[in-house]
Amino acid sequence: MPLRGGTLHTPAGLPVGDHERPPARLPLVVYVLALATFLMGTTEFVIAGLLPEIASDVQVSVAQAGMMITVFAVGMVVGAPLMAMLTLRLPRRLTLLLALAVFAVGHVIVALASSFALLLAARFLTALATGAFWAVANVVAARAVGPAASSRALGVVGAGGMLANVVGVPLGAFTGQLAGWRGPFWALAALAVAAAALIARHVPHDGPAREAVSIRSELSALRSGQLWLALAACATTTGGVLSTYSYISPLLTDRAGLASGLVPLVLVGFGIGALAGFLVGGRLGDRRPYTTTIVAPAVTTILLLAICLLAGHAVPTIALVALLGLFGLGANPVLIALAVRFAGRAPTLGSALTVSAFNLGTAAGSWVAGLALESPLGATGPAAVGAVIAALTLIPTITTALIQRRHPSPSPA
Repeated sequence: MPLRGGTLHTPAGLPVGDHERPPARLPLVVYVLALATFLMGTTEFVIAGLLPEIASDVQVSVAQAGMMITVFAVGMVVGAPLMAMLTLRLPRRLTLLLALAVFAVGHVIVALASSFALLLAARFLTALATGAFWAVANVVAARAVGPAASSRALGVVGAGGMLANVVGVPLGAFTGQLAGWRGPFWALAALAVAAAALIARHVPHDGPAREAVSIRSELSALRSGQLWLALAACATTTGGVLSTYSYISPLLTDRAGLASGLVPLVLVGFGIGALAGFLVGGRLGDRRPYTTTIVAPAVTTILLLAICLLAGHAVPTIALVALLGLFGLGANPVLIALAVRFAGRAPTLGSALTVSAFNLGTAAGSWVAGLALESPLGATGPAAVGAVIAALTLIPTITTALIQRRHPSPSPA
């Protein structure tokens, strides 16, 4: 699809908005999928607020209990593309329902298990289901609205995961304090069953028009250089932001002089900013996708550098963290939409690979940021690392924009 001035155009030369106007309202199925991704986002990070209780109950150290987070991330990296290929011939609605069923079973196992090894196995199983669901949900949402509003729909679906950081994770930690750490897992299992009922009712059948697919045709998408550029941008944009976010607490307390009790409020501000960024980025991405994927990481880099310079001042730092949420993840729904489009006839694999790229970038960025925290840079080290990683995002995004300008290609059906 040709690019002129950052706007997507059809082969006929008309802007997408003129050729096919986006719907005024998104269909209900998009919001149903967003509700399910809210559960997925909650289960990924709720462990962080329950680690001491889990460690005490299963008699391991807090550091060992943290392996439940690491195992989940590994499961997402491996599981998203793997499960996308294994469920390739299944109807998408059935895949979503099976993923939610496995998700619910995994949480029941966690709620009942007394062995730490069994807890790790259940978390890995849950991550496989989460990766499969997220990959297919992105495709279902994009197909439900068409290319004119795909980034907007993906922004809403992704916003469900962002909302988990604002509401789901704090509520899960609070529930764990009242009802024990197993309580949130029982609740997530029950909510997954309810979400499955909504999916069964509102997600349409694939219908007879869906083409027969094969593993070979799916893997052919891996030859797309633009797909790999989009995946590289997914890894760096998320890695740059979340490497900083993972170690934001010592920055706020040690450098900005903020009381530890106020740190959760700053994190809520980041979460609200990220939620807004997903929604706004999705809307802008339908009109100017390549401009959005360049401006967002450029502003993010500036914000991270400003955090390094102004970390000694509480008020500016708090404002910068909120803005980091707004701009830092705002390009993600657009990058997902581009990856799905560049994957051609393998949209599910393209979507799955974005899930892997986001988690891989987060894991690698957090690891490097942890090393920087112990360097002479101290508490500002992770933000400095994040600025470098975020700046690297400009390489694949600018390259993609130049390729589209010079060699425009029509969007696949």
